[in-house]
Amino acid sequence: MRATLMYNAGDVRVEDVPEPSIQHPTDAIIRVTYACVCGSDLHPYHSLEETPEGRRMGHEAIGVVEQVGDAVERLAVGDTVIVPFAWSDNTCAFCRDGVTTSCVHGGFFDGASSATQAEQLLVPQADGTAVVIPAGTDEALMPSLLTLSDVYLTGYHAAHTGGVEAGKTVVVIGDGAVGLSAVLASSQLGAETIILMGRHEARTDLGREFGATHVVAERGDAGVRKVLELTGGEGAHVVLEAVGHLPAYEQAYGVVRPGGTISRVGVPQYEDAPVGFSSLFGKNATLTGGPATVRAYIEAALPQVLDGTITPGKVFDRELPLSEIAEAYRLMDSREALKVLIRP
Repeated sequence: MRATLMYNAGDVRVEDVPEPSIQHPTDAIIRVTYACVCGSDLHPYHSLEETPEGRRMGHEAIGVVEQVGDAVERLAVGDTVIVPFAWSDNTCAFCRDGVTTSCVHGGFFDGASSATQAEQLLVPQADGTAVVIPAGTDEALMPSLLTLSDVYLTGYHAAHTGGVEAGKTVVVIGDGAVGLSAVLASSQLGAETIILMGRHEARTDLGREFGATHVVAERGDAGVRKVLELTGGEGAHVVLEAVGHLPAYEQAYGVVRPGGTISRVGVPQYEDAPVGFSSLFGKNATLTGGPATVRAYIEAALPQVLDGTITPGKVFDRELPLSEIAEAYRLMDSREALKVLIRP
């Protein structure tokens, strides 16, 4: 089968690799019908060191079940399923608490032998991981359903863990697909004011469509001053950081109000960051977020997509075949595309 491998920063190729096979009775194999490139894929695209064996890429997928292990009971051959970016048994103590990304039998697609930018995908812990899409679902809904594997529910995770609710003022930092998804989720949760910090007009226009009430194009100290001006000097109850770079975090603690919450879902590209009196401590601010526990949210979000309440698939502005995956990375890296849908 064909799959995407990255060999070095900027070096993305589609190559033939061995077809997956059932390794454990809890596994399933799916034929991937929809995949995509994630903003977090651009981190290794910028920084991956030479990897002679290649790094398998991709962690978002919809596909059709082709084989199931002997212990798989919830899935059947022919089912169309959403596959989250992390696998989990959905029964361990952490899964029962909703922290499915910390499953004791879990793991993450991408970078391992199983990744989604490919024609086929091995899904460990298939019963707990994959979620069946109702038979007969309109094909036009598939891009929005694909966002439930990561991007929309990552935005929702930011809003949920940040405590977004009616009457709250929310700042979203980042106008990528996750940031725009966080705007949509905040709107669904009833936020009164949603300030999107981004400077790419096509993206911020979609942010307004998703529910942003204000757009701030300024960055750094100028951006902080603008947000404080818009909020009467108070700052935001909740700040959703969807970038992952230190300047975005610094912007976040600059605009959060005393007693407020910062929720980070941009994969952090740093380990050390201010947490002292002038950043978090002095404001009694809360810091939360983390890898989105999308498996815990899919069942609730699925009907919202199916009935048209939300259309998060609007974040996809380009579609390419798997054979052109390198171009998909280039388009996203150059900001010529917001998020690229891949059809293996």
